[in-house]
Amino acid sequence: MKNKALHKAVLEAASEKVNPAGEKYMSLSLAATGFIARDYSLAGRLVEIAALEAAVIPERYQRSMGSLGIEGQKKLLSSSVGVVGAGGLGGFVLELLARMGVGRLVVIDGDTFSDSNLNRQLLANESTMGRSKADEAHWRVSSINSAIEIKAYHCRGERDNMSELFSDCHLVIDCLDNLPSRFAVEEVCGQLKIAMIHGAIAGFIGQVAVIRPDRPLLSTIYGNLKESGASQGVEVKLGNPAFTPAMLAAFQAAEAVKLLADLEGLLSEDQLLIIDMQSGSSYRVDIGG
Repeated sequence: MKNKALHKAVLEAASEKVNPAGEKYMSLSLAATGFIARDYSLAGRLVEIAALEAAVIPERYQRSMGSLGIEGQKKLLSSSVGVVGAGGLGGFVLELLARMGVGRLVVIDGDTFSDSNLNRQLLANESTMGRSKADEAHWRVSSINSAIEIKAYHCRGERDNMSELFSDCHLVIDCLDNLPSRFAVEEVCGQLKIAMIHGAIAGFIGQVAVIRPDRPLLSTIYGNLKESGASQGVEVKLGNPAFTPAMLAAFQAAEAVKLLADLEGLLSEDQLLIIDMQSGSSYRVDIGG
């Protein structure tokens, strides 16, 4: 009965609009979504899912319909994604996933903002110095899309806590800057049987891979961690100009959306995509055994 009443409320609140292609569609405004969510004591994303099921487009996602379609947007709103790190990569990844309407986000970061973050981190500004990156991520995502749910944890990602915090996630996005933590994330994703979207940046260069739970790749990319004794990647030496994390985060978010929404073009297993912004080139490297 409640579902029927919700369906009716959505249809009554909807209005007809015309998209940029000249096609008519039924739209649900941001304000109407909020009113219905409060009236029915529901998370906004559940109201948006109900709207899509009634062929009503939440207006905030109207410009995504041509690429995702109703079914794709429903899948995003029904998905849960973990993000490890809310710095250079993580801030942009969270921004993009929130705007795309990924229904639930879980972010882990135990760091606070410092002056050196200002050159590249979306969540860093002069007023956030010394503040928790996780807390700022929570505020930013909530201000962009109050319909989705976000849980932010001010802690370092360890094997034990990640196994618990990401237990309900469909995938995890690696936005880290050190190798031991990356290997820990890969191990946890394998245990949880979920995919990991790996990303790393250094200077003008970024790399991304979609790591399936049964096909670990980090040891192939970086070598045996115990034998090498390395803890930091090449990014520590080359640094990160402002545009590199923004670029690579967009690639990570795109791979996540394709995976969650069952879209074509997802990076295949055992492939590493490398983007060089200095030369303006990109290429895929087969790294499978």
